[in-house]
Amino acid sequence: MPEGAQGLPPADIHRLRAAQGWTELGLPSEAARELQGLSPDVQTTPLALDVRWSVSNALGDWDLSHRVASLSVQLHPDHEPGWINRSYAARRMPDGGIPLALEQLLPALERFPDNSLIPYNLACYACRLDDLARAMEWFAIARKRDVRTATKPGIIMKLALNDPDLVPIRAWIRSQG
Repeated sequence: MPEGAQGLPPADIHRLRAAQGWTELGLPSEAARELQGLSPDVQTTPLALDVRWSVSNALGDWDLSHRVASLSVQLHPDHEPGWINRSYAARRMPDGGIPLALEQLLPALERFPDNSLIPYNLACYACRLDDLARAMEWFAIARKRDVRTATKPGIIMKLALNDPDLVPIRAWIRSQG
């Protein structure tokens, strides 16, 4: 059963699983068709919005991805993926960009004090904006949170050593290892 599916009708769980499967198979249009059949009261659950975001992401529809994630943040402000997904889409949508992505993710830094991906993404955005001091500060927070709370500690360091966004501070990152 997908995480967050507890209490949902079996038919909707089946549709959400099918949509995830179609997306993993590289058939996001089929996944979108599955989502059309969700019960109205299920369509705005965190799980359904996460799956819908994944489908719109796979379709490359960044405006839709941003609208879905924005709805997730509005309806479920304590659901971390909505915040991360919204900034990811904001960075890529035609009228978006890195400054908007940073602006939309920044409030989540304090809201979710155990999440390491939020400061990691902020570090990436700061690097792209050439604010290297801030990038190092946020990366250090991400690394500290990763070591303290992650189920697989060290993943942040592995990501950073291969992330093109962090090239400007890669030597510093290596020195932290």
